[in-house]
Amino acid sequence: MIKIPSAQQIRELDALTIAEEPVSSIDLMERAARAVAAEVMLRWDATVPVFVFAGSGNNGGDALAVARMLSEAQYQVTAFLFNTGGRLSQDCAINKGRLLNGSAVHFTEVTSTFEPPAIPADALILDGLFGTGLNKTLNGGFASLVKFINSCHVPVVSIDMPSGLMCEENTYNVRAHIVRATLTLTFQLPKLALLLVDNQVFVGELKVLDIGLLARGIEEMHTEMEMLEMQDVCAMLKPRPPFGHKGIFGHALLVAGKYGMAGAAILAAKACLRSGVGKVTVHTPFGNNDILQVAVPEAILSHDKDNRVFTEPVPTDMYAAVGVGPGIGVLPETSLAFIEQVRRTRVPLVIDADGLNILAEHKGWMQQVPKHSIMTPHPAEFRRLGNKSIDSYSTLAEARDMAERQQLYIVLKGHPTAICTPEGRVFFNPTGNSGMATAGSGDVLTGIIVALLAQKYSAEKACCLGVYLHGLAGDLAAGELGEYGMTASDLIAFLPAAFEHLRKNTHERKGK
Repeated sequence: MIKIPSAQQIRELDALTIAEEPVSSIDLMERAARAVAAEVMLRWDATVPVFVFAGSGNNGGDALAVARMLSEAQYQVTAFLFNTGGRLSQDCAINKGRLLNGSAVHFTEVTSTFEPPAIPADALILDGLFGTGLNKTLNGGFASLVKFINSCHVPVVSIDMPSGLMCEENTYNVRAHIVRATLTLTFQLPKLALLLVDNQVFVGELKVLDIGLLARGIEEMHTEMEMLEMQDVCAMLKPRPPFGHKGIFGHALLVAGKYGMAGAAILAAKACLRSGVGKVTVHTPFGNNDILQVAVPEAILSHDKDNRVFTEPVPTDMYAAVGVGPGIGVLPETSLAFIEQVRRTRVPLVIDADGLNILAEHKGWMQQVPKHSIMTPHPAEFRRLGNKSIDSYSTLAEARDMAERQQLYIVLKGHPTAICTPEGRVFFNPTGNSGMATAGSGDVLTGIIVALLAQKYSAEKACCLGVYLHGLAGDLAAGELGEYGMTASDLIAFLPAAFEHLRKNTHERKGK
């Protein structure tokens, strides 16, 4: 797992590295600057004029060091150091001195009035005004400077954080006072704000640079939020017994699809069948019989007594896992059948789509959802379920609180998807792409997770493995088809390849 630290933990990790490596703070800054300079030189050649905007703290020190390194590599560099308070951090002051000592950088220290330069259309801006230490909204001259940077319409590389963006909460930040980076080069570990969808307009492309912070410090650091890695999910994947039969791989029940929404049932059922389950039963109105029998001949059908909607719960004694909600609608009779189904279910349960919408309309029913059930809302569905969500940070915070309070797993879908556990932990998923932002993708995810539960994966592993596979299938589909034309059915088509990708990686790791 890749840990996601707080701003305070980042400072502590820097200090621990300096004390125990040991390395001086200025040499650690030099190491970070070399990593940034190398990435810049990899992407832009020396014909591109570079304009560096440096603050008076250590982020500014990083920026001045990068300016010097680029100049030494024959880049034309113009640097502005904003020292309006008359105080530079010690390492920033050292890097200012190094820059002035024989460097070809065109350097200006701004102590009062700033005259914005003319930025040519082929230029690159390096943003090193504020890093992870920022804890309040920018205003005054720095807000104006950010607006100037954003008005230049050239690529912007932000060092560690886009200036103006705080590491965690930005709910009440002023969005016009945050740099809109093309590329954010953050150090060692991702920060929470860099992963939230509301902030993607500021972050641009995100790359984490290894600057050699103390490995033991990272290992011993306790964080409640982490990013999944392939090695984590490979370790979760169970081998298929060579003499296995369908009886040992579980029987899943999907309650899905009112009349006119048979597609939701088809997608969930197909995804479930493509995810290793032994058998799948779909409970659906009789009006969907013909299309489901033709579209998913491998599925068993259970017919509701109503021809058009779900109106009667299904006994769950013969099933290993249940998924309810895709395409069932929210009519009163369906809502009553839904909560009765939830009450009766004594096996692992996944609630999605209209099941979530029903709970949003009857919030008192949340108390009847069995502990350790899995809910898979996208942000809009969750905001209807909750009470306090106004942006991606508050949505995540409320989902995490609800998961802990109600003892549920909440899979907050998006890019990246966040899995909130009953213990208060959050796992972010790195796989997936914008081609998956299409109708039916959520139904596919429901089918995958229910299949894994039916195969006796724990709820946590079913969530983590299911979300990773879902996104990996999307990435494989995008690699073959491109993101523009993808459909949810493409995710199902690439699920076998996603499983095989993990299986091969698991085998290779064991062979080492």
